[in-house]
Amino acid sequence: MKLDLAPKTLFIALGFACLLAIWLSLALGPVSLPMLDTLRALLHLMGVPVAEDNLQQAELIVGQIRLPRTLLGLAVGAVLAVSGVAMQGLFRNPLADPGLVGVSSGAALGAAVAIVAGASIGGLPETFQPYLLSICAFAGGLGITSIVYRLGRRDGRTSVSTMLLAGVAMTALAGSIIGLFTYLADDASLRTLTFWNLGTLNGASYARLWPLLLVCVAVILWLPRRAKALNALLLGESEARHLGIEVERLKRELILCIALGVGAAVAAAGLIGFIGLIVPHLVRLLTGPDHRVVLPASALAGATLLLFADIFARLVMAPAELPIGIVTVFIGAPFFLFLLVRGRN
Repeated sequence: MKLDLAPKTLFIALGFACLLAIWLSLALGPVSLPMLDTLRALLHLMGVPVAEDNLQQAELIVGQIRLPRTLLGLAVGAVLAVSGVAMQGLFRNPLADPGLVGVSSGAALGAAVAIVAGASIGGLPETFQPYLLSICAFAGGLGITSIVYRLGRRDGRTSVSTMLLAGVAMTALAGSIIGLFTYLADDASLRTLTFWNLGTLNGASYARLWPLLLVCVAVILWLPRRAKALNALLLGESEARHLGIEVERLKRELILCIALGVGAAVAAAGLIGFIGLIVPHLVRLLTGPDHRVVLPASALAGATLLLFADIFARLVMAPAELPIGIVTVFIGAPFFLFLLVRGRN
């Protein structure tokens, strides 16, 4: 079933939903703010003149706590979704996930090293200490992805099927090493590692946000430039070559973008599953397979879905917070089963 929405209608609907998610994300939480005060505080932070009476608390909560968290959710959701579109286009398989090339497992391995063995890593400048977890996770994701890519190269060409098998093997290997670090971890490290593997937007700050935003914005802006090439690749590699597409160069660009985007997202927010799988499907059900529409629409839809999931995670057990990775799995797993049943029928 496909609804065949016009691209203009789809973008208007997704834009409205995204603005609503941003507004609610800034207003709701353990300490909820009036919607009007939230909007006034945001406008004041942006330099727009507004009445400042009774605005100090709202401006403090919005500016220092919820705005960086909301921006982090937007960036992570958008980059995971467009990476999912790119991965499905690369493998020409609608069930492909960004983690297939090992970037998620590599990032998790890097994070495990930083959490369990970080205290014993000496010689680091004081400036890098707060960023050790993110740096190790990002480096681990890129490292595993580069190994998978090298294993998939032969005679100057990249075999997608070999990359898939290598990704499965490297994911299993990374999982076993993570299990070893989990066994060696003390109670405090084990708790930190467990919560990081479940995914969270908690602890977002402007200092940690800007490097992620730079990477994510670059990936989100670059991938739509390859939309026509991805459309040609859907016909098959031989057909794409006949249409003038440099297939090998396209594969390298896609793998690099996926590794950079997912690595940065996982490094900042931990493991958040199913966004890169279900969002491209939802967008294709609404508008069709044209990547010129699917890529930007998926960025909007992924950002919106992750913000709504984060709002639910904050409110359902307030004042405690449910890990956002649990919420996305609750959403994604039934949808995945629905796709399987629909495909069988």
